[in-house]
Amino acid sequence: MSQIITNRIRTSRRSLLKGITAAGARIAIGLPPLTSMFNSIGTAYAAPAATLAAGSEVVGKPIETRFVLWFNGNGIPERYWIPSEEGCDYELTPCLSPLAAWRKDVHVLSGVDNAAASGKGNGHTNSMSGLMTGLDFTGRGPSGPSIDQIIAAKIGGDSRFRSLQIGVAQESFGESMQRNMSWAGYERALPPEMIPHRLFDRLFGAREEGWVNRKRSVLDTVMADASALEKTLPADDKTRVDEHMSGIRDLERAIAGLPPEYARVDPPDFDGDMKDWPRIAKLQSDLLVQALAIRQTRVASYMLTKCQSLTRFPWLGYTSARHHDYTHAQDKTSGADGADGTHVLRDICRWHVEEFAYLVAKLESVPEGDGNLFDHTSLIYVHEHAEANPHKNSGLAMIVAGGSKNLAKGAHTRMTGTVGDVYVTVADEVVGAGIGKFPTATKKLSALLT
Repeated sequence: MSQIITNRIRTSRRSLLKGITAAGARIAIGLPPLTSMFNSIGTAYAAPAATLAAGSEVVGKPIETRFVLWFNGNGIPERYWIPSEEGCDYELTPCLSPLAAWRKDVHVLSGVDNAAASGKGNGHTNSMSGLMTGLDFTGRGPSGPSIDQIIAAKIGGDSRFRSLQIGVAQESFGESMQRNMSWAGYERALPPEMIPHRLFDRLFGAREEGWVNRKRSVLDTVMADASALEKTLPADDKTRVDEHMSGIRDLERAIAGLPPEYARVDPPDFDGDMKDWPRIAKLQSDLLVQALAIRQTRVASYMLTKCQSLTRFPWLGYTSARHHDYTHAQDKTSGADGADGTHVLRDICRWHVEEFAYLVAKLESVPEGDGNLFDHTSLIYVHEHAEANPHKNSGLAMIVAGGSKNLAKGAHTRMTGTVGDVYVTVADEVVGAGIGKFPTATKKLSALLT
């Protein structure tokens, strides 16, 4: 920690900056993790001052864990994604290269089986149902809850939002199974929020129409409360609050500066899909990190692209076809199995990993206790298939990341196990959710644990 204070005014981790708009709407903005919220060594939230005996330091509540399930559509070119070597000395593949700075914090998995993907469906829908819920596709959705909702039921009750569902690319062929990754139960989809404007308002309070036009901010309503709070804080906490407020304002400006069409969702069959998804992805990641840092939620799903993704990639120079088309093209050179085709899929999948790396970097940038937000967040990165062209459901590649001391990291491991085995191992042994079971889980994976 940057500053250790044993005799100080404690700041509750539940503190909010409050205000009322001119129209009478109440605004409440959570605080980031502050030095004065933790015990003197930064390993736990401090006990309330009323419970402290004179001159004593009582260890309070442990720093809470968070969980993020990350998904992008279609599969991968295995030769460019899965390392050849196992163990700690594996060589980063072209698709994994954006994670070079965090290789000590990630565990790359291959060989994982989607054991519930053999049911009815078009190859994508049945895979997605099995991946997210461990259950068969009914024809309209899965027959039970997704793993993020199972975890949220255990650890999400003390947060404002039990879970958040976040999306980026809006396009998708098909129906509800392709467009959603989070499910509350039998055929009950929890759609991702794909519009940054709406996600911002959900986290920080509804706007008055004049705010953007008059260059005003959601922060204007809480400035008096913020000034009063800062008088009670140590110096580095004052700086942290100022940085937090500036970060929110920067997000406001970035979202307000988006083109008008970015504030609406296009229909699934819209053929003009050329939006700047990397720009949206980073805004959504920034908002997710804010939500995790200020205790809005402990559980989130992040759908970068949809199942059976139809995204185009003008920022990569690939606009002649959509992602799903590239995975199934039959031409011997430019098709999915040809040299040019595999290079296209390599570049697409590397962009996916770049956005995941951006989220990891943002989590790591937020100080929390004696470490940072990434230290207390577990992430699982999944695709609906292994090799994309044949809709392969055996030998899936996954990434498990985070700072937990319980998680074995810095390695590539070829697993003998199921998606469910990975989920239960991480949920119970790393996140501490205590879910106990998942439909396709039969064992804990010792290779994932220290």
